[in-house]
Amino acid sequence: MFTLTEVASLNDIQPTYKILKPWWDVFMDYLGIVMLMLAIFSGTMQLTKDQVVCLPILEQTPAGAEGFLGTHPPEPAEGLWNKESAVGEQAAPLMAKRPLEITPPTVTQPSALVPAQPTGVRTKLDFQQYVFVNQMCYHVALPWYSKYFPYLALIHTIVLMVSSNFWFKYPKTSSKVEHFVSILGKCFESPWTTKALSETACEDSEENKQRIAGASSLLKHLSMCSEEGSPNQSAPMLTKTGLAFSAEKLVSEVPSMTILDKKDGEQAKALFEKVRKFRAHVEDSDLIYRLYAIQTVIKTVKFILILCYTMTFVASIDFDHVCEPEIKHLTGYARFHCTHNMAFMLKKLLVSYIALICAYGVICIYTLFWLFRRPLKEYSFEKVREESSFSDIPDVKNDFAFLLHMVDQYDQLYSKRFGVFLSEVSENKLREISLNHEWTFEKLRQHVTRNPQDKLELHLFMLSGVPDAVFDLTDLEILRLELIPEARITAKISQMIGLQELHLYHCPAKVEQTAFIFLCDHLRCLHVKFTDVAEIPSWVYLLKNLRELYLIGNLNSENNKMIGIESLRDLRHLKILHLKSNLTKVPTNITDLSPHLVKLVIHNDGTKLLVLNSLKKMVNLGELELHNCELERIPHAIFSLNNLQELDLKSNNIRTIEEVISFQHLKRLTCLKLWYNKIIIIPLSISHVKNLESLYLSHNKLESLPSSLFTLLKLRYLDVSHNSIAVIPPEVGFLQNLQHFVITGNKVEVVPKQLFKCNKIRTLCLSHNCVSSIPEKIGHLLQLTHLEMKGNCLDRLPAQLGQCGLLRRGCLLVEDHLFDSLPLEVKESMNQDASVSFANGCKCLSDGR
Repeated sequence: MFTLTEVASLNDIQPTYKILKPWWDVFMDYLGIVMLMLAIFSGTMQLTKDQVVCLPILEQTPAGAEGFLGTHPPEPAEGLWNKESAVGEQAAPLMAKRPLEITPPTVTQPSALVPAQPTGVRTKLDFQQYVFVNQMCYHVALPWYSKYFPYLALIHTIVLMVSSNFWFKYPKTSSKVEHFVSILGKCFESPWTTKALSETACEDSEENKQRIAGASSLLKHLSMCSEEGSPNQSAPMLTKTGLAFSAEKLVSEVPSMTILDKKDGEQAKALFEKVRKFRAHVEDSDLIYRLYAIQTVIKTVKFILILCYTMTFVASIDFDHVCEPEIKHLTGYARFHCTHNMAFMLKKLLVSYIALICAYGVICIYTLFWLFRRPLKEYSFEKVREESSFSDIPDVKNDFAFLLHMVDQYDQLYSKRFGVFLSEVSENKLREISLNHEWTFEKLRQHVTRNPQDKLELHLFMLSGVPDAVFDLTDLEILRLELIPEARITAKISQMIGLQELHLYHCPAKVEQTAFIFLCDHLRCLHVKFTDVAEIPSWVYLLKNLRELYLIGNLNSENNKMIGIESLRDLRHLKILHLKSNLTKVPTNITDLSPHLVKLVIHNDGTKLLVLNSLKKMVNLGELELHNCELERIPHAIFSLNNLQELDLKSNNIRTIEEVISFQHLKRLTCLKLWYNKIIIIPLSISHVKNLESLYLSHNKLESLPSSLFTLLKLRYLDVSHNSIAVIPPEVGFLQNLQHFVITGNKVEVVPKQLFKCNKIRTLCLSHNCVSSIPEKIGHLLQLTHLEMKGNCLDRLPAQLGQCGLLRRGCLLVEDHLFDSLPLEVKESMNQDASVSFANGCKCLSDGR
């Protein structure tokens, strides 16, 4: 037999689950325990005390006889009076009450035989007969419910207990419940929850006062500006006012934010992530809700079933019973009068059990009413949103909503604290606190560098936000924000009066109104890198004073319409537009920028650019770059750009440039870059482009240089490197203005003496050819500062190199043994101020290219 403790364990749940036990479940658990105790008590009493005592009922009485109960017992067989029988019959009723404790009386032999008339059945087991009758009548005369009530009550109670807590045990729901209770407990105890709720209460009162004061000061300032009659000055004045207001607000908030230590902050971050994943996991099903409803219905049906049959059999429990066991052939009697000693107690216990079941059933019916009277698969945090500043707490559904409804029956404070971890505003605020704690002003100052243009630059990569201390770097000129999904530019940016360039790489930054006004006035260059065009912040298209805009991302034919006419129309001062994408045509709405656009750059990453007709409208365009657009010929639309000064068609598939003759109409064209293509021949018509000063033809398939090329007398920079040119024509001497000549990586064997008539040459690159000697006239290049001769067949260098007074060792790129072949005085002259000369020479080379 099992103990009460073992049975009661069926009703046990983990202590942490108590928050999911509403009052009716707790009450039903207690009722179940009482019913369990009642069933076990009844069963124990029945096993130890329950019995039936029976006496025979004689149907016929022999005449003239007196005996037990006024009748004569049956006489012994063969006419003999047996004292044993007489004693046994008189003692039988007494022994039947305790059949297991009475021993048979001692039987003595009669001293004399008295003749008698034999009747009945002769037996020597009279005592056993009474015991047998008691057992038979217990099973025959008693109603079945009197015998099995304790066991039925025990089984029913166990079923009800299992039904009440089945949703805690079922594997598919218990894991979710356990996870939910664990997260809920951590959210309730987290210091961030208390801090967030308390700060929002303080902010409501403080912010209202500050907003009223700030608004009044703004209105006064605007009115003063309007009285002065200068509309253009209103925006800067608004910016300054916003700066003062924002700074006061932040100074008052910072001390309260830094109270949360780093460990608590990291734990809170982990909780936000757990809550987010749990919500995604639980909200997609309603299994917990359905299982709880089903077990409640099962308990209700069970209650009705128990009540129906129990009320029917309660009247059948009685103290007196008449038993007809059909054992007359064994005892000589057909009927017995029996008493059930536990009848009274069982009846009282049954009535108590019915009362408990009725109470249990009423609670089940109330539970069903609670389950179906309102939608429990939806949960609204409206009250929490009203009481706190976290107005973005989302409503939840399905099992997540049901679990929160259950928690509300325990304590609504749990749901309120849990809602803090569903708010993105709360999460962003936590990130902001942790971020400002980690990235102090001193740490940010250490990350500030100077770029090649000698500008102060700060690059922030993969942070949770923009630290407030960034806006204290008032001398910063370039700010790069990369992979910062929650970047927010506050009003404090108004302090950064030196900021002119902003980079947003996969960083959809949000800008406050005061900060936007400042950016409109001061920002000149903006770089935006994105995956989809929808990620471009909308405020970018409203920066009226923006000069340069760089858009790097997906702008294909399906999405480029999102760069709407309305978007770019407001960029009235935009001069440079750089698009690095995969366009198939130039977006027609970009032509709205044509009146003021000076430079257009399209880097197409290998996608063929088919439609270029819209370029004709950009009449003021001065520079055009079409890189990697899979162009096979020079687009005819370019020949309409009368103001074009520089054309760059790098990395295309151009094979022929016969259209170059049309460039003669572009009187201002001075720089033509056709490098990294597949050009085979330079047409003779190149001579018509009289104003060319720079020509880039490197990395093509040229085999020769036409003499007409050297009629471009204004040419200052000529790059034909990395081709298959074998001969430098002597006409090269006509280029008296040539300053940079690059023919690296070809098949040149002889350097013509006429080349050194170009006495303005500063950079000469002849590396990786087949040159065997350098003419002594190289000494005529008095302005030469950079010379490359590596990878040739030279045995020595001419001593006349010493006449090139500006040439230094750092800008003379030859093998060491060739340099050693120079006279000692030449080497010493070149080694003077080598580092300075190297720097200057390289700078000149880079400027030329």
